[in-house]
Amino acid sequence: MTPSPTSSSSSGSSSTPAGGPVEQAKADLSKRLGIDPAQVTVVSSEEVTWSDGSLGCPEPDMLYTQALVPGNRTILEVAGTQYNYHSGAGRAPFLCEHPR
Repeated sequence: MTPSPTSSSSSGSSSTPAGGPVEQAKADLSKRLGIDPAQVTVVSSEEVTWSDGSLGCPEPDMLYTQALVPGNRTILEVAGTQYNYHSGAGRAPFLCEHPR
């Protein structure tokens, strides 16, 4: 007897690595720096409400939605240098070089 095919569709929510934004940020930073993720230290990670669509990382001459946006701020450290990662509004964590 052949088993009938089962639908193993993934749910509407995206499956994120354990730790969500923190693990994604660590993976991105380790890739950028060409180091092992174990060398990345998490200084802090907190849920925040950004004041606009810039997610706390505005770029010159850009316009952003003027609405509160729930998200996350993660600060990582490698060899004494800290790196700020911001996320929100469905956007994966990204390196913010000039956080506001």
